[in-house]
Amino acid sequence: MAEDIVFRRGDIIELVVTDLAEKEQCFGRLDSGMAVMVNGMLAVGDRVSARIKKVKQRYLEAIAVEVLEASPDRTEPVCSYFGVCGGCKLMHIRYEAQIAYKEKKVKDALEHLGSFSNPPVSPVLAAASPVHYRNKIEFSCSSMRYLLPEELSQEELERPKNFALGFHTPGNFEKVIDIDYCYLATELMNRVLKLTREFALANNLEPYGVRAHTGFLRNLVVRFSEDQRELMVNLVTSWYDEKLMQQYNAALQSALAGEKVTVVNNVTSRKNGVATGEEEFLLSGTGIITERLGELDFRISANSFFQTNSRQAEVLYNAILDVAGLNEDDTVYDLYCGTGTITLYMAKHCRSAVGLEVVESSINDARSNAALNGVENADFYQVDLKDFHAILDKLESHGAPGVIITDPPRAGMHPKALETMLRFRPRRIVYVSCNPASLARDGKEIALQGYTLKSVQPVDMFPHTAHIESVACFELERPY
Repeated sequence: MAEDIVFRRGDIIELVVTDLAEKEQCFGRLDSGMAVMVNGMLAVGDRVSARIKKVKQRYLEAIAVEVLEASPDRTEPVCSYFGVCGGCKLMHIRYEAQIAYKEKKVKDALEHLGSFSNPPVSPVLAAASPVHYRNKIEFSCSSMRYLLPEELSQEELERPKNFALGFHTPGNFEKVIDIDYCYLATELMNRVLKLTREFALANNLEPYGVRAHTGFLRNLVVRFSEDQRELMVNLVTSWYDEKLMQQYNAALQSALAGEKVTVVNNVTSRKNGVATGEEEFLLSGTGIITERLGELDFRISANSFFQTNSRQAEVLYNAILDVAGLNEDDTVYDLYCGTGTITLYMAKHCRSAVGLEVVESSINDARSNAALNGVENADFYQVDLKDFHAILDKLESHGAPGVIITDPPRAGMHPKALETMLRFRPRRIVYVSCNPASLARDGKEIALQGYTLKSVQPVDMFPHTAHIESVACFELERPY
């Protein structure tokens, strides 16, 4: 019996990993039956030795020491920064196994948190490629370079220790890992990263320090349109230096000759590390790139929100359309509509589409995207969804919604927004979620109000990470 064994902090134990948990935690049991939460980059099926960190009444917390027997789901990460950079925490697991884990994650949340018995979760719609899929990458600059346990190359070893351009170390807003190459970015994006580092070092550009609130160079944000093969380079700095920016633009244009490139400089004096500016200077091109989803074009500016995986965004939107079951007389409400991508995707299949969003710039982008695509039956309203009820009189002209699509942030829907949505009693609610836990919580409340969970379609937008998008369809049992 587990209770007959005395466990002490610092003891070494052996166990087989049977499940993955949040962040870098995994789950397993000792031969005695005692449950263990173990930290480390592990895979289901790994047999490991671990050092006990904490002894709880019902379980142990431990840190992995060594993989004694590797799981068949393990694979060699292609990225040299794996285990240091926090961006691809599942890269050591075969992609097929990642997909299986994500499907289980959605099912477990719905069963254990949402009280759904045998939830109708379909197999995950996998990404066509688990690498080079992002259309936007944001790099940070810092004077506090994170020194790797073993430098990856002689070139990196010789770089200044007070300059880094790459990604923040997990849990540290000051230190940055000096990244040479990111496998989630496209080849062009990685070329821009290399060129920008070389330019910064050649011109002795001082990195911004959040704590001291000094320094010039803050962020490098690179966007790429897969459809138009357009590149946007946005350098975020603390002030505008016209001569220097002209030199930077010239260096980019020379090195990327033959590519469609627009370059902007966002300038901010804020005391934070957010990669947006209070003022924007156009250095070359239009300052906009265009991406196509389905039959729609979307103009993307430097600070616009847009799904960061274009091809999987189209897969996601088609999944929404499939379960929405729209007819030509329908009015559709799209809650948390952002820049209106889902609203416009639905508009051609219904009488009227209404997008609701709190961010003014997003609403402006949504209206511009409607005009760009000649969509005349979509309207957008700026409103904090917790105050959804306050604009109901403005929505009366559109008629009662037959279908409501909601795509809330990770925390899920605000209780007041959820309450107002349910008051409409649409025949169908399509809940788009980036967090299985909040989907389960809100889904439970939707079910209590007379809706049946008909289907859940997970879509993998972010390979090599634990994130999973889901499209859940709820139908009213007795529509009226």
